[in-house]
Amino acid sequence: MNLALEGKKALVTGGTRGVGRGIVLALARAGVDVVTCYRQPSDHVGSLERELKETGGDHHVLRADLSRPEEAASLVERAGAAYGRLDLVVNNAGTISHVPYADLPVEEFQRIFTTNVTAAHLVIQHALPLLHEGSSVVSIGSKAVEAGIPLRSHYTATKAALVGLSRSLAKEFGAKGIRFNVVALGVVETENLHRLPEDQRKLMVERYSAKTALGRLGTPDEVAGAILWLASDLSRYVTGSTVSVDGGIS
Repeated sequence: MNLALEGKKALVTGGTRGVGRGIVLALARAGVDVVTCYRQPSDHVGSLERELKETGGDHHVLRADLSRPEEAASLVERAGAAYGRLDLVVNNAGTISHVPYADLPVEEFQRIFTTNVTAAHLVIQHALPLLHEGSSVVSIGSKAVEAGIPLRSHYTATKAALVGLSRSLAKEFGAKGIRFNVVALGVVETENLHRLPEDQRKLMVERYSAKTALGRLGTPDEVAGAILWLASDLSRYVTGSTVSVDGGIS
């Protein structure tokens, strides 16, 4: 199906690895020009640049530490300088840690919120002059909001915050035709999983696959499918929603 995305302009944060990389590449293959960012240099950066060059289009892979407000602002400014507008913003960059709640330092609580919520807020706020009727803003959430996960109370709280932020912005900017949605993920198979020792990886796959209706983990490409839909006119009446891409996990 042709989603008529050719020539659209997108900003995807945290797009060199995992789910973000899958989103960036799927958008590029659909004819979207994409700006994405990374925090630290790695082999993933160069390999993504090569793949994007082979795909074709006007793409930019930029360094930005979104925990720093000035770098979040600079990233959006550079996207605006490259494209003049944004049809799609995907807040994908995020971080996680596992800490017993009783031992959770305030510094760690604030660090996770800064990266997962404050950075998304800053990207959206700075992007507002580039957004227009028909623009779509998507934040990557988690099914942890519904399920709750021990040792991740701070992470889960950030993903719940993104839902509230998106629903409120959907109401505030609906009259301007700008849409805000959340894509809530289950367990997605990325390179982080493959870096685990084989016995741990096998146990993780078996454990979480058994929790899903489909009996398997998701892939970055399957997450990207939801993003493509939310970027297209097929979803033009969808805003303030949380779209679950989780294989029916429970």
